[in-house]
Amino acid sequence: MKTSRTSGLRITKAGAVYVGVTLLLGFAAVNTGNNLLFLVVSALLAFMALSGVFGWRNIRGLHAVVAFPDELYAGRECFVTLRLENRKRYLPSFLLDLTLTSGGSASFFMIPRNGRETEILPLTLPRRGAQTLPWARVSSPFPVNFFVRWTGIPVDGRCIVFPQPLPWDMADTEGDRRWGVGDNLRRKGGDGELLTISDYTGGEPLKLIHWRLSARSQGLKVKELSAPAEEPVMVDPLLLPGGLEEQLSRAAWLINRLMGHRQLPVGLRLGERVIAPGESRRHRLRLLTALGCYDPA
Repeated sequence: MKTSRTSGLRITKAGAVYVGVTLLLGFAAVNTGNNLLFLVVSALLAFMALSGVFGWRNIRGLHAVVAFPDELYAGRECFVTLRLENRKRYLPSFLLDLTLTSGGSASFFMIPRNGRETEILPLTLPRRGAQTLPWARVSSPFPVNFFVRWTGIPVDGRCIVFPQPLPWDMADTEGDRRWGVGDNLRRKGGDGELLTISDYTGGEPLKLIHWRLSARSQGLKVKELSAPAEEPVMVDPLLLPGGLEEQLSRAAWLINRLMGHRQLPVGLRLGERVIAPGESRRHRLRLLTALGCYDPA
């Protein structure tokens, strides 16, 4: 839904009945010349005008702020903090429904003058990269549910969305080509991560025999494990399989896997840009930010 600074209103069923009754009484007053009917119609019109003034004032002077989590992935639902501020000096605001441009929405019963209220709401951003939420739509049936008035309000909301992690098999190779990871992850060993399953040749230790898989086949099967990796690992997304978006998604998964599960220092080579290996969470988010903002053009 596109949201802008334009404003508008829609009439409810109760409002349609109210307007209809007012028009009917107005025609009757004109045709009969009855002064009492004129007074009743005047009162109805005055009430409608006052409700319109209070209704428009109710949705004025509002400002929204969206706080995103520091780890945000494309296509994955996250929870953001929405703070709606009432910057009017004298009047509170009531019965507010706010909808973000990305589709998330929240309701607020009352926000005092110069006050603010906070809600937590789910939000899903479909694509990676720098994102902004410039406007939101706020609506309200206040003071009576005859008309629902709405307007666009400014939003402070900026974030960087990381590529959606795409799991893949690091043992997948094409000839002698290695998919953008250091050689220390590819060497066979006895204590590292599972690379592949192969046939038993007689020289492997018994602890590497995959007994359950061997029971289902005609021969013994052994697990080939990577050697313990202590040296830093450089990840190059452009050497990973798939198109650009798929490569970035695989790299995001690989970085989280190596730094989270394996607790290895990881660096990034992305075109001409090189980020030295590191181990901290802040460094991991820096690598993911580089993937999210990457533009080959």
